[in-house]
Amino acid sequence: MALPTFGPHATAEGIAHVSRTAELSGYDSLWTGDRILTPSVPSARYPGAGGVMPRSHENHMDPLTALSFAAAHTGRVRLGTSTLNGLWQPPLVLARTLTTLDVLSRGRLDVGLGLGWMPEEYAAVGVPWDGRGARLEESLDVLEKYWADGVLAHEGPLFTVPEAVTGLRPHQRPAPPVLLAAFTPRGMRRVARRADGWLPTAMRLPRLMAMWTSIAEEATAAGRDPGALRMVLRVNPELTDAKVDPEQVPGSGTLDQYIDYARQAAGTGVHELFMDFGQSPTTLDERIDLAGRFIDGVRAG
Repeated sequence: MALPTFGPHATAEGIAHVSRTAELSGYDSLWTGDRILTPSVPSARYPGAGGVMPRSHENHMDPLTALSFAAAHTGRVRLGTSTLNGLWQPPLVLARTLTTLDVLSRGRLDVGLGLGWMPEEYAAVGVPWDGRGARLEESLDVLEKYWADGVLAHEGPLFTVPEAVTGLRPHQRPAPPVLLAAFTPRGMRRVARRADGWLPTAMRLPRLMAMWTSIAEEATAAGRDPGALRMVLRVNPELTDAKVDPEQVPGSGTLDQYIDYARQAAGTGVHELFMDFGQSPTTLDERIDLAGRFIDGVRAG
C-alpha cells in the first residue's frame, strides 16, 4: 500500500494511521514516491492520468523521512520507494541516509530508484538532465562500495570519494535490495545487470510479462540468475462506479476489477503489487476502507 505522502492526507496523523492500519490488515509493505517540484507549466507530459500531473503532487513530503516516520509506527511491514530519484543528491549522502533508515527500521528497507521524467526538477537541484543513465550507473557503484566490507574509496567521471572507513553498516547484509524503474531497452538491461528487481507501473499483463521476460533473458546473458530478481508493480487506480470494458483495466475500473487484476497479476508471476489509493479523490477514512476491501477481496480469491 502507498503511504499518503502526497496531497491533503500527507500529515503525521495520516501516515501514522495508514501505516498502522495497513500492517494490522495484513499488507506486507508500504511505499512512497518522490517529487521535489511541481512547475506551473511542466515541459513534459506526466506519465499517466492523461498526461496531466495530479493536483495532489503540489503537496509532497520527503519520501525517506516519511518512511522513517512509518518505521517508528510499525514493526513488520517492509518500507520501499517507488521510486526515489537517486540523482538529486550526491551518492555518498544518499548511501548514508538509506543505511540509516535500514538500521532504524531493523532491516525493512527496499531501495527503489528511478530517473524521473521532468527536466524542471533536475534544473531546480542543479543536476544535469543529460547523462542521467551514466550518473545512475556511477551512483550505484558508490552505493555498492559503501555497503561492501572494507575501506571505501571511489574515483569516477562524476564523483570522487577519498579513501575512508565507514562504520555505519546496513542491517540487511550484504545490503538492502535495490530495485530500478525502467521502461526503455537500455534501462531494462540495467535492471538485468545490476539490480535486485524491477519497479514497473500497471499495464496490461501480456505487455508487462513480455517486458519481464526480456529482463530475465538479459539477466541470463549477463551471467545472473533471473529467478533471484523480483518485480514490484505499482497500481494507481482510477476507480469507477460502473464496471468498465476489460481492455480499460488497469487504466480504470471498479474496485472489484482491480481485485481481479491483482489476482491475475499474481498468477502470471508478479511478485508484489501495491495500490496507491491517493490517486483517487477520497477522504482518509475512505482510503482506509478501500484498502481494507481490496486486501479482503484479494484474499477471498
